[in-house]
Formats: sequence, structure tokens, C-alpha cells
Amino acid sequence: MPRKPLPALALVSLGCHKNLVDAERMLACLTLDGFAVTADPDGADVAVVNTCGFIDLARAESDQHIDALEEMKRDGRLGRIVVAGCMAQRYGPLILHRHPDVDAVVGLAERERLAEICRQVLGGKPARRKRKRHGARSDAAHGPLVCVGPVPSGVPDDRERLRLTPRHYAYLRITEGCDNRCAYCAIPDIRGPLRSKPPERVLEEAEELVADGAKELVLIGQDTTAYGHDRPDGGRIADLMEDLCEGSGARWIRLMYAHPASMPAELIDQFAAGLPLVPYVDLPLQHVCTRILESMGRRVGRAGIENLLDRLRAAVPRVAIRTSFLVGYPGETEADFEELLTFVQKVRFDHVGVFVYSPEEGTRAAALAGRVPAEVARQRWERLMAAAEALAHEAAARHVGETLEVLVDGADAGGRLAARHAGQAPEVDSAVLLPAGAARAGEFRTVRVTGAEGYDLVAEVMKDEDA
Repeated sequence: MPRKPLPALALVSLGCHKNLVDAERMLACLTLDGFAVTADPDGADVAVVNTCGFIDLARAESDQHIDALEEMKRDGRLGRIVVAGCMAQRYGPLILHRHPDVDAVVGLAERERLAEICRQVLGGKPARRKRKRHGARSDAAHGPLVCVGPVPSGVPDDRERLRLTPRHYAYLRITEGCDNRCAYCAIPDIRGPLRSKPPERVLEEAEELVADGAKELVLIGQDTTAYGHDRPDGGRIADLMEDLCEGSGARWIRLMYAHPASMPAELIDQFAAGLPLVPYVDLPLQHVCTRILESMGRRVGRAGIENLLDRLRAAVPRVAIRTSFLVGYPGETEADFEELLTFVQKVRFDHVGVFVYSPEEGTRAAALAGRVPAEVARQRWERLMAAAEALAHEAAARHVGETLEVLVDGADAGGRLAARHAGQAPEVDSAVLLPAGAARAGEFRTVRVTGAEGYDLVAEVMKDEDA
């Protein structure tokens, strides 16, 4: 008898790099359980959406993807729909009111059981629910599955993943959850308190990723510089970084999601020591007005921020600093915003992200008075983004004539090669553009910068380079 074909499964992962790591672990579990992974949900037996539920825009994106899958299902082009990730954890069965054709809602604690849950929904009748004005009801005999429990208390084991990134770089999660309880942020309610992975497990995972071809490890977590604060053995981020630099075998190690209130002096010394820790810091500041920072619960004011930036640049003159800011936070006056704008123009960060404040239910900030009108917040976003863009273009132009080591990522949309120097993180920063065919993805090459196109650099590969 012919073998029964494997059930086809499509996975859509949205949101941050932490969510991506979860998706990679999900894919490994699903393939080991006998699912055939496909990139296109059209025609699949089941589609899994690994959602983001952090802010309004992220939830809207998740809803749009689920809407599209529901339409496929109603047209008979998709079998089942499973919603997982942060939005599933945060809202649980409430998702079914917005999405009546979803077959299962799966919380964060059930990541390792996802294959079992997918087989369960494939074995039952599909959820086909009639909408009501005030909610939804199920016409299926079994009804949709809701597998959402309390926020996980353990540390996720991210080893043995099926990676979605190019082979030459990988994300390495070192912490899960957060203890900061910033007034605007719902992450601790979704992901739980800070839990640091044991250092031996981090190193084992790093070695596994390098053996799988990763030349660059990108360290992530909700607050990476708080690593170890929850552990009784006393190990901290500087100790972990020493282990990774000495034992992982990675050529580049990059630190993301550092908190300005928990950056130890020892870590700054490690940046100054050089590779494999690249001279790059992702340091979300959120604001610079001390009154706003205090309201946010950021545990650091303007003086502390300026002191940290001065120490970083004194120790590592070529350090690249990425940051992000919130505009339109409750109580932000025009003077507060002008202080932030002037600060950004003075400090000249290498990479800047700007977000409009989004009130999140259950957070302290959502109950604050002094809500900034949406149009005013939008205008502030546009002004700060314009200033950051102009500074980034000036910074790119200053690189012309320099010789840089880059890691080649692959072809960009225009057919040229996209590469990155040490001051550029994958996926979120600008690129170094090389002629098509000048190198291969995953190679380190030495290049000479010949020009700039907006945020990006244009360069040529130097001859006689030993990659």
C-alpha cells in the first residue's frame, strides 16, 4: 500500500526575535513528530500563527494574518488554524470571539506540546463557528481547543531548533521574562518574571549553533544585562560573556536588549577588549526627560544615561549604539519632547527606532492622566524620525573611504549583495551593499566603502582577500 502522506503544516512567526526562537523550536518539534513543513499555508493541513501581542500594531498584524487564514479555511484551501505565541497567552479564549474559525489557542507553556495539539485538531471536526453580535458560538461537536495556562515559570530550553535565519547567524536567548515592570509594558504579564538560563546550557546552545554554521551569535532576552540577577550562584552577564567569548567558537557575538540601569562596568571593559564581542550595543532608552523616565519606572534618569554613554564611548571610541524611544507617553509636554529631540541631535546615535506610545490594558501607564492626543503624538514621531534619519544619512556618508570587515548576508531586493559591518545588527539596521556575485553569503570579506545611499553604505570587495 502507498504510504500515507505526511500532514502539511505552515508556520507564520510574527514579532520579535524571542518569538522567532520559539518558532524555530516549534518547527523542530513538528518535523520530528512527522509533519511536513511548507512555506505556503494555501493547501496546508494546518497553519500555526506564532503571534505577537505586545502593542496595538503587533496585535493588528496578528489579527490580519489570522483573518487571511480564516478566509483560506472557509474557501476550503486550509484545514486547521492554531494560534500560539504572546497574543494567545495574553488573551486565551477571547481570541475566539474575534476569530471564530480558529481550531486551537495555545499558550507559551505548551510550546513543546504543539505537535500533539496539531494532531488533536486534525483528528477532530474543524471549528466552524457562527458569529453573533456579542461574541461567537461553536457549531463543531468538539469545539476549539484552548490550551492556555499560567505564565511559564521555567526557563525555555531552546536547543535543537530548526533555524529560520540564514546559517551564518543565529539568535541566542539568554533570559526569559522581565523584572523591570516598566509602567507602559505588559511583557512581565505575558512572559513572566526574569529567568536566566544556566550558563552551561547557554554555552551548550551556543556551541550547537556554531556547529550548525553560525558565525555570529546575537544574544537576546527582555533584559539581557540583568542576566543572572535571579540566580543564586551569583553569575552575571559579564561572567556569561567571558564564557561565550572563550568557549563558543563564534567569530562575532552581539548583545541586544541591554537596559541602561543594569549595564555593569565589567561588560564595558569586555566591549573594549574587542572581538568576538563586537563594538555594538542595543540600548533602549525610551526617553531622556528624567520626570518621564521616573513615571515610566525606568530606574535611571538623564544624568545616569549620559554618564553611561560617556563611559561607553570613552572605553570603545568606535562603538555603535542602537536605541529606541517612546513619544506621546502620558504627561509628555512639548518641552519634554523638545528635550528628547535636542538630546538625539546632540548624542548622534548610530541607529534609532521611534514608537508612538500605545496604552496597554493592565499597565500602570494606561491609568495615567495627561494622555497626549494621537495627532500630536504622531507629529512628534515624524519629527524625531526625521531627525534620526538625517543623522543616520550623515553617519553613513562619514564612512566613505573606510576599509571595513563585513559579513555577507545574501542578495537584497535590488540584486546586489547585502552585508553588514560590526556596527550593524541583522534585520533591524542598515546594510553594506556590494556588487552582485562579489562574495557568497556567510563569508567575511574586507571591503572599501565607496559611497552611501541613505542609511546604507556602498562598497567594493578588496582583491586578494582570504575569506
